[in-house]
Amino acid sequence: MKKSPKKIDPIILSLVQNRLDQIAINMGWVMIRSARSPIFNQSHDFSCFITDSYGNLISQADGIPIHTGGGGIAIRALLARFANQIYPGDIFLLNDPYEAGGNHLPDYVIARPVFCGKKLIAFSCNRAHQSDIGGGAAGTYNPEATEIFHEGLRIPPIRLSNKGKFRKDIFELILLNSRCSDLMEGDLFAMMGSTEIGSQQIQEIAKQYGLNSIINCFDGILNHADQLMREAILAVKDGEYKASESFENDCFDKVSVKISVKLIVKKDTLTVDFNGTSNQIKGFKNSSLANTHSAVYTAIASFFDHSIPRNEGTFRSIVINAPLGTLVNAKYPAPVTMCTVFPAHEIIHACWWALGQAVPKRSCAGWGKNSFPNASGNRSDGSTWVMYNWGGLSGAGAVNGRDGFNQIGPLITLGGLTIPSAESYERLYPVQIIKQEFRCDASGTGKFRGGTGIVYEAFFEKNVEYSFRAEGLQRDTGRGVLGGFDGKKGNVKLSFNEKEIKDVIPPDYGLLRVQPNKLKIISPAGGGYGNPYERDLDLVLRDIKDEIITIDFAKENYGVILENDCYQIDIIETNKLREKNNSLK
Repeated sequence: MKKSPKKIDPIILSLVQNRLDQIAINMGWVMIRSARSPIFNQSHDFSCFITDSYGNLISQADGIPIHTGGGGIAIRALLARFANQIYPGDIFLLNDPYEAGGNHLPDYVIARPVFCGKKLIAFSCNRAHQSDIGGGAAGTYNPEATEIFHEGLRIPPIRLSNKGKFRKDIFELILLNSRCSDLMEGDLFAMMGSTEIGSQQIQEIAKQYGLNSIINCFDGILNHADQLMREAILAVKDGEYKASESFENDCFDKVSVKISVKLIVKKDTLTVDFNGTSNQIKGFKNSSLANTHSAVYTAIASFFDHSIPRNEGTFRSIVINAPLGTLVNAKYPAPVTMCTVFPAHEIIHACWWALGQAVPKRSCAGWGKNSFPNASGNRSDGSTWVMYNWGGLSGAGAVNGRDGFNQIGPLITLGGLTIPSAESYERLYPVQIIKQEFRCDASGTGKFRGGTGIVYEAFFEKNVEYSFRAEGLQRDTGRGVLGGFDGKKGNVKLSFNEKEIKDVIPPDYGLLRVQPNKLKIISPAGGGYGNPYERDLDLVLRDIKDEIITIDFAKENYGVILENDCYQIDIIETNKLREKNNSLK
């Protein structure tokens, strides 16, 4: 990594860093307002980021962390392929996890080089999850995949525009490989538009401060983040901290699969060693190396102080050992499409469990694993619709000082994914959303409780193909910490109007083609933090009134007793019960 050759005015450095962060945010606004598919304009499953000319991530918007953590890896793959053959007016596209530093195939990266005069100074980038890129299942999540060729179109770093001349032939080839080409066309143009806005605004600040000054600022931003992260690591006691997380299938059979982490803290360096992790599996829950790096960075960045900037300077002090051929660094041609959710979820959890041993007060309770399927079908004109049942997302884990969110996007998004409007989905797809309400008596109890999870019911009015990709149904997955309890596991089933057709319990992973039906998802809940008998009484009463817990549950799990079953706490009897429970504990 390059070091800044000159002392930088700290005020200018701060101004440039904040300007870059705002540019990344502006790019996201452009994307939301111009993208065609609801996966972007409603759920925000994309991330905008900026790198320097060497491919080092220097700024990112609050998008999807699993996208941006490995963003620099993708741009460095681009630079390795094109070297000194990058020109003004170029636009690059890539997605492949083996050849292009990609996470998984649906995450397309648009990268636009930014020039100041003839000097390449940065890349303006957008990584976004496409509705469909081909492969063996509509929506690209193919649970029957056993190699990457079953998962969709692989794209190494290629030029989509050459010196300002748009390559229509390449664009048409990409659209031809999507079942939702009408959506992809608009979405790709939205991505290109967002990176153009980013490029223009980066050029403006380069002109304002001068070429040498802005390059020095880029270096300074990375160096400053590096310093802050090293100071944070220095505050952690040197030692080795071991943890693991697991799941129970390889997408085809019941098998035990484990993510093992040994966290080594030595002075200002943190090593994350995955030796002992299970070998890669048959199904599509293998992780690309870029995705593993993103997951580790997500875990570490969310654990330490939020004021530490989130760029690649932050991660200079992080060493990752991911043995080739294991679940966290799969060998070609292993399928990987599920990796951004699972095993990224398990990687983050394992890192959190290890970090929690090092700094207990910062422990993060586990998030309930996702258990919802994608749905797809054909319209009367022969076109394909793809719907993500994000209304069935799970609950988050608690942390010190805050309850877990009752329902939130997958762990790897850290809240960056927005749950879409039920009304808009009913307008776009052949579906009626019947129910979407918080679960009762499901959240992991604690001084701060886990998120409740959700009860979600949707009636599909036409024949539908489900792509099931579920975890959190066989056991409780929202792990409690520091005396907190686990959140409850989930459940998924299909029911039909015809009496002769029995309700169907779908597989954890698999494709299922069925006639009109009602999908019911009870999503897993998040884990609790701390002793439940220390929970604030007013918070317990609030949860009772909100029907998140029942009166009996409050008594049994929080030691809270109401006066004659009314909404008033019996303080004397509650204190007696809590003292008794604590003494037994």
